[in-house]
Amino acid sequence: MPIQEKENISTAVLTCETGGLPPGSLQIKNVSKAFPNVQALNNVSLDIKAGEILAFVGENGAGKSTLLKIINGDYQLDSGELILDGQPVKFANPYEAHAAGIRVIYQEPEIIPGVDVAENIWVGELPKKFGFIDRQKMNQVVKDNLEEYGFASVVPAHLMGDQLSAAQRQLVEIMRALKSDVKVLALDEPTSSLSDEEVDRLFTLVRKLRDNGIAIIYVSHRINEILKLCDRVAILRDGELITIRPASELSEMEIVHLMVGRELSDVFVRNRVSSGKEMLRVENLHSRWHKDISFHIKTGEVVGFAGLVGAGRTELAKVLFGEYQKNRGKIFLDGEEITVRNSNDAITKGIGFSPEDRKREGLILIRSVLENVSMVIIKKLSRFGFVNRTKERLQAVKFVDRLDVRTPSLEQEVGKLSGGNQQKVVLARWLAAQPKLLILDEPTRGIDVGAKAEIYKLIDQLANSGLAIMFISSELPEILGLSDRIYVMQNGHITGELSGEEATEEKILKLAMAEDLSDTKIAEPRINETEPSE
Repeated sequence: MPIQEKENISTAVLTCETGGLPPGSLQIKNVSKAFPNVQALNNVSLDIKAGEILAFVGENGAGKSTLLKIINGDYQLDSGELILDGQPVKFANPYEAHAAGIRVIYQEPEIIPGVDVAENIWVGELPKKFGFIDRQKMNQVVKDNLEEYGFASVVPAHLMGDQLSAAQRQLVEIMRALKSDVKVLALDEPTSSLSDEEVDRLFTLVRKLRDNGIAIIYVSHRINEILKLCDRVAILRDGELITIRPASELSEMEIVHLMVGRELSDVFVRNRVSSGKEMLRVENLHSRWHKDISFHIKTGEVVGFAGLVGAGRTELAKVLFGEYQKNRGKIFLDGEEITVRNSNDAITKGIGFSPEDRKREGLILIRSVLENVSMVIIKKLSRFGFVNRTKERLQAVKFVDRLDVRTPSLEQEVGKLSGGNQQKVVLARWLAAQPKLLILDEPTRGIDVGAKAEIYKLIDQLANSGLAIMFISSELPEILGLSDRIYVMQNGHITGELSGEEATEEKILKLAMAEDLSDTKIAEPRINETEPSE
């Protein structure tokens, strides 16, 4: 399909006519917003109809987050207007947007750790009776809402905020919005940390809210989710609205074309030949999460690890990196048996690790690009306890340039970069450390399709330079597109090995759901808990 810069969309879709919209609808008319040197939104007009799910899709920087923040009162628009229920509205802050019936639930839910679910849901609006908190009303409303939407058993009201899982945190935020008279509910990347079962449960809730007449805005990089869940799709690029189309009329490839404005025919790059030298060998590894794990990775090779949620892939990566301990078994790196007691041991011996949750485990978000890139090699840059700042900056510039990290300066806080550029900073750090083995755990999670293509090319380049790469991903197209060989895991075991040429989604799924291991239960992972070596 040829790419169109802008489609001729009927004025019935783009130009909202108040009389034709159901009560509770939100209209966005000719909205623009600029920041220094960036036009974040340019004359965007669309409507969010009550009783429908409208997706916002686009690359990082397309304007999705800016539009959400304008709707939520976090940002003030430069021009244009918002119309809710046929009346122009202006929100000076999120509190005013909430009072009007608009709620935006961002990717990181705002949960108070030291109070229970009921208080988290009522935060800022605690009901009073005779001057005291009316806990009976508070608990009853929460109980009724949880029961109405089928989540009473999923989110026990007595749990404290810091005991909630990622899925429970999302549900508490949604229940917080539903407690009041919500008209428009926006969900920003709500499934980024959820299992398949939790995603299905969330979809059931979102559909029920739509059927109850709430206007839903759904933002996600997962295009297959959008096609499965949403009624219409609004595609943004470089701050402009490119098109709005019924989801039923779109395919994944069409959405990608419209998002990036170019062909992505060669997204996956695999132009390399392994040297044949074995870099990593693991023999009969046992841990709390694993039983009898054996595999190997050669230099210049990308070896994929596939499996369903709970298969033990992330735990295996953390055992190799020293965050979790093995009970027995042998690990060989570059021909020598090694003992890895902690992450410092792993780094010293030549192992790098890009974790799944880069924001919590891989980066210090309030620190600069420079500090994040150099933190692993800071000892090499120091003498007599003093850091050679010139060398530090030269090293950072070298790898930031090599990976094309798009940042205003090395002093930029990493937390203010896009997801793709944050991931590049993690990779730049490990390139600076010059590891022999690089473990990548879900390196493209939460990254848009354009940035994913860049990460794929970087992985290929790193393998071509002789690096041995252990690649963990839950996205089968990634595993199939990038891996020279694939190990499939299930319940703490390796159930099979496939070459890149013979691997298919069907073969991987068959191995991932193998039933002949049901009698060998492996303990569930416990964060920051290890067992002494035997």
